[in-house]
Amino acid sequence: MVKVLAVSGYKPFELGVFNKDHPSVQFIKAAMKKALLPMIEEELEWILISGQLGVELWTAEVVFDLQSEYPELKLAVITPFLEQESNWNETNKEWYSTILMQADFVDSITKKGYEKPWQFRLKNQFFLEKSEGLLLLYDHEKEGSPKYLYELALDYQKQHDYRIELITFYDLQMIVEEEQFKQSDF
Repeated sequence: MVKVLAVSGYKPFELGVFNKDHPSVQFIKAAMKKALLPMIEEELEWILISGQLGVELWTAEVVFDLQSEYPELKLAVITPFLEQESNWNETNKEWYSTILMQADFVDSITKKGYEKPWQFRLKNQFFLEKSEGLLLLYDHEKEGSPKYLYELALDYQKQHDYRIELITFYDLQMIVEEEQFKQSDF
């Protein structure tokens, strides 16, 4: 049983998504919801994200939607360092700010701004140690930033009872087909 779940995945540019209203975002959010619901039924209490653009912030929006039906579900945003949004455009900063305001818990692992990549490695290790499972939008066919967390989770799993669930591009394609089927006349 997973009470604390770390969630991550690709950044938007890795998926060719350049605004948060892109049509594919709805399918990604539907896939996240589909993966989260059984875990919520199994008493999932906390979802942990680092607040990065893309899958993590879309997941935050899914959590906020789910909280109306599952008020016990909580969202923690734990960033690798302070002011991670400092180089983002205004639209993304506003989006991030709204997510932080609605989150149940917000903190930073290192209490300083960005210095070096070790802060991301420390964040990945922290997420594994503070959770019992990982839900990751990641496909072996398309390497990208989630690869590092995935590989670390596989190593961590060798010594710990740790659940890893992937949402792959095949899973997303199935969601697209399900949604198209719902909208057809059958």
